[in-house]
Order: sequence, then C-alpha cells, then structure tokens
Amino acid sequence: MDKQTFWQLIETAREDEDVVARRAAELLAARPQEEIAAAQQVLWDLLAESYRSPLWAAAYMINGGCSDDGFDYFRGWLLTQGRAVFDAALADPDSLAEHPAVREAAAEGLELWDEEALSIAWSAYESATGHELPADSFTISYPPLDPSWDFDFDDAAELSSRLPRLSALFDEA
Repeated sequence: MDKQTFWQLIETAREDEDVVARRAAELLAARPQEEIAAAQQVLWDLLAESYRSPLWAAAYMINGGCSDDGFDYFRGWLLTQGRAVFDAALADPDSLAEHPAVREAAAEGLELWDEEALSIAWSAYESATGHELPADSFTISYPPLDPSWDFDFDDAAELSSRLPRLSALFDEA
C-alpha cells in the first residue's frame, strides 16, 4: 500500500464522518493481508510527517492543552479529515481555523482527537486474520521538533503572533 491508496481509503471511509477510522478499518480488512500490514507503515509515516511543533501548538490551542499522547490522537483526527485538510494543516497549521470542526470546537469547547485512527491497520489485520499485526511490519521514527517553536504554548502573545487566525477564533470563544 502506498500513500495515495491510503488516502483513497480514507476518502471512501469519510462517507460516514462519524466513524471514519472504523469504516477505514473495515474497508482495509477486505484487502490482501500484505497490503493491510503495509498500511500500518504508511499510517506511521504520515504521523511522523505531521510530527511538527507548529501543528502541536495548533493542537494545544484547539484542545486546550496537548500531551504527547494527545498530539498523537489529534493527528489521528487530522488523518481522518482527508488528504487536503492534512496537507493544508502541515503547510499552515493556522489554516485549521477555517475547518468547520475546529470552528465548532471553539464555539462548543470540544476537543478534536481520534485515538482509533492510530489503529486502522491494526484493527483491519486482526479482523481479517484473527491475529495481531506482526511487530516487524512497521517502524516509528519521528524527526526532531523545530527548536524555534520551543516555547511555552501557554504564552498567548507568542501563540497569537504565530497562529493569529486560531488565536482569534479561540479568543472569541
């Protein structure tokens, strides 16, 4: 499985926005066992690609805080939003201020996360084979975080200067 095929899987699963991860796992489970296992590496490669300080700052603002695990779960949610939203958020995390779910989160005090998205391939493999995904089917390697974003995310002035649209949205709420 390659990234393009993975993103097509997510787009098809997005037909039911309430259960994207579950639907993606169901669709993936119908594919060959090797392709299911390969999807886990694609998923973790995308998570590594999105392991960026500016996006973490955006997640921190959106969710009112964001631990290591919380950032994983936020990026899981971001994956379920599809490739266009994912790519736009990586290019400019402040663009998330225009996303309807982020606007709703600001208005309603909701958190955006999807832990289940992190185990799409794991769930599909288990469903298809009755066995756990082989541990050697993927590796996880995160890049170092950008040191220019190494500041206290509770510093509202700093966040506002770096993520002005998200700051304005969450200041209004």
